[in-house]
Amino acid sequence: MNSTPSAEPPEQQPPEQPPFWSLKPWWCQPWSIVSTGVLVVGGSWGLLHRLWISLPLAVGVLAWWLLFLVLVPAAYRSAAEPQG
Repeated sequence: MNSTPSAEPPEQQPPEQPPFWSLKPWWCQPWSIVSTGVLVVGGSWGLLHRLWISLPLAVGVLAWWLLFLVLVPAAYRSAAEPQG
C-alpha cells in the first residue's frame, strides 16, 4: 500500500443539474402543455367546425410542442453534459 500523497489533485465533478422539468412551474409541465394544445385545437374545431381556423391552430400547437417539449429540454441536457 502506498501511503504517500498523490501529486495529482482529485477529479472534481461538476455540480449535478436538477432535472429540467423540476425547474418549471405547474403551468409549464408537459401534461399542461399537451392538454392546453389539445383543448385549443379541439375547442376550435368543436365550436367552429372550420378547418381553415383549426388547421393553422394545430400547426402552431405542433410547433409549440416541438419547441417546448423536444428542443428546449434537449438543449438543457446538452448544456449540462461535460464538454470533452
